Amino acid sequence: QVQLVESGGGLVQAGGSLILSCVASGFTFRYSAMGWFRQAPGAEREFVAASRWSDSGGEYAESVKGRFTISRDNAKRTVYLQMINLKPEDTAVYYCNKVSRPNGHWAAEGSWGQGTQVTVSS
Repeated sequence: QVQLVESGGGLVQAGGSLILSCVASGFTFRYSAMGWFRQAPGAEREFVAASRWSDSGGEYAESVKGRFTISRDNAKRTVYLQMINLKPEDTAVYYCNKVSRPNGHWAAEGSWGQGTQVTVSS
């Protein structure tokens, strides 16, 4: 059974930083691409970043490029999202998931965890 547990969210001022963590279980993490998504109030969930399993390289939404960094520790079955220079528009619930790219766009596979709230004050 797939389980995803996100943590590390909180309240920060604009310009601040946070590191989110996601511990995964129930699938072969080492050979799975992993991604972060976020959902702001009243908005649809959107892609933020993905970590390819083949080379652990990261891919990012334009809105977070240069500010967010995705990384992973296969031994700990954990994917991280380091966020710097946070902006009020980054306020959202952040989720991780196993991802794939069947049509050129990263998409989540399976069910979601509880997410972790990030709130950026101006």
